[in-house]
Amino acid sequence: MSTSTTLLPNNFRLQPLAALAKAEFRQLIRNRTLVFMGTVFPIGLPLLTFFIGRNSDDGATAALTAAAMETFAMMALLFVQYYTVLSMVVTRRDEGVLKRLRTGEATDWQLMSAPAVPGALLTLVSTGAVAGVMYAFGAPAPVNVIAIALAIGTGIVVFALLALATTTITKNAEAAQITSLPVFVLAVAGMASIRDILPDNLARIADWTPFAAVSDLIHLGTSGLRFDAADAATPLRFGEVFGEIGQPVATMALWTALALWMIVRSFRWDDRG
Repeated sequence: MSTSTTLLPNNFRLQPLAALAKAEFRQLIRNRTLVFMGTVFPIGLPLLTFFIGRNSDDGATAALTAAAMETFAMMALLFVQYYTVLSMVVTRRDEGVLKRLRTGEATDWQLMSAPAVPGALLTLVSTGAVAGVMYAFGAPAPVNVIAIALAIGTGIVVFALLALATTTITKNAEAAQITSLPVFVLAVAGMASIRDILPDNLARIADWTPFAAVSDLIHLGTSGLRFDAADAATPLRFGEVFGEIGQPVATMALWTALALWMIVRSFRWDDRG
């Protein structure tokens, strides 16, 4: 039977969250396959794309850098953040761990936040590694680092929340392979290369998907241009970028609200009910 979920903390003691996050991190690093998949592919593929495609044209290199960062964000947010949290929470629920932990001193929001911490830390470290290598090897300096940080930061939050929301319709860890598909499809639809070939009506809808917001923020922060800007367009300057981030930020806020509503309404702490 479902029990109510309280996301608002009764207090701000962080010790239970720190202890839970530490335990989750230990579980993560013990899984060598997961560590390998969460580091080698998100870091290696974007860097490979960058080194193969770079050239002496600053404009083309800036666009390539944006595309490489977008690829990194896609892999990190979907596989390191979203799917890891989904599978971990469903597994803990099936094993009765979530229900037992709820009898302790940790609050609901801490219990649900802890599984997202290892993936978030790994994503942040990987972001620094990918960006550091590209900019060290000739990528033009980013136009607005704040927009890039906003893309990764809000992406981590939204995709972690979407993972928790997906658990409400996921019976077990095996079923996660099916129930996660809508989020994967939404993410792919938000990629710049996909939106660029969609009919206008569908492209406008895709612009409001969560990864589209991440993509737009990355492109604006990296090259100063939206993904669909004409080649002759003049890149925006640092301050001008803030005038273009309204829709991406609004998109992330809407998806955050939707995911929180689903979690509060339907999150289950055990596998019955």
